[in-house]
Amino acid sequence: MSGAEPTGQSGVDVLVAGMVFVDIVFTDLPRPPSPGTEVWTGGMGSSPGGIANLAVATARLGLRTSLAAGFSDDGYGEWCRRVLADQEGVDLSLSRTFAHWHSPVTVSMAYGGDRAMVTHGHPAPIGAIEMIGTPPSTRAVVVGLDDEPWWQPAQRAGALVFADVGWDPTGEWDRGLLSRLDGCHCFMPNEVEAQAYTGTTTAETALEALADLVPLAVVTRGSHGALAIDSETGERVAVPSLPVTAMDPTGAGDTFGAALVVGTLNGWPLEQRLRFSALCASLSVEQFGGALAAPGWGDVADWWSRVNAAAAAGDPRADRLLASYGFLPDILPAAPASAIRRADATIARLSDLDGR
Repeated sequence: MSGAEPTGQSGVDVLVAGMVFVDIVFTDLPRPPSPGTEVWTGGMGSSPGGIANLAVATARLGLRTSLAAGFSDDGYGEWCRRVLADQEGVDLSLSRTFAHWHSPVTVSMAYGGDRAMVTHGHPAPIGAIEMIGTPPSTRAVVVGLDDEPWWQPAQRAGALVFADVGWDPTGEWDRGLLSRLDGCHCFMPNEVEAQAYTGTTTAETALEALADLVPLAVVTRGSHGALAIDSETGERVAVPSLPVTAMDPTGAGDTFGAALVVGTLNGWPLEQRLRFSALCASLSVEQFGGALAAPGWGDVADWWSRVNAAAAAGDPRADRLLASYGFLPDILPAAPASAIRRADATIARLSDLDGR
């Protein structure tokens, strides 16, 4: 077992912890595979996945990101480390490499507007609490409610806690899990999870129930957009998703959460935060592979340029987008042409690093 020495930096913007998978993604399947047959797909990509989707999404949007995760000393583990540290600029000083432990792997197959996954892996030899020890100074942490509470020391030190929750394969949806929201700043489940954990039947009533538990309650609704209530200001916002051709939804929730952290740390109004998050999530589903598809500021700038060009050509839908996203020029980087963009290699290896 080995690990990198601490970076010595005074702090980071966001700290995340969890399991890194090797994601192998097949897209554009004409049909699901069946025994005894072979299916050729229209696209394929590989990248670090799992918690790496979130770490890459925050890093590409300019947040100093630290990731605590276990890595194998096998070829997959070494490759994931290089991609995250060297390509994406994620700090891995809290991560550890373990001998005789193989990398978790997920194969994702996208077809019919959704995806199916096959996964194999084992828990890391040590948990996040032991791995992290005393957390570094951080402005925010992004956590799963069902994670071990590694983030509590950071929360007590002033970090904003953005919480999510995973799918419950047992179908029990234990509402007691919501008691762990104490001390969290934001809770951002999807519509199905929000309704199941609150015992409600609509996204709106689920949001109302969650707004009593956290200062910022958000319910994501996939292609139907997102809803949010800021209990501290009384703001209530609903935004639509953007009309895009969806290729692969893997990592869209992580991208939405990353963008929400960016907007919150920068003090943007709630509607701007939610619209920006919906935009980033929509851009991510246009391409395949969670971490591969996470947009950077360069992708946001490219989208804004396309909208302006379409509006100039008389597209009424583009005119509506110009009105809804008129705040973007004020938040885009000064030199968007050199900003970070998505990697599009079959095996994640190179992305536009000119802005680093």
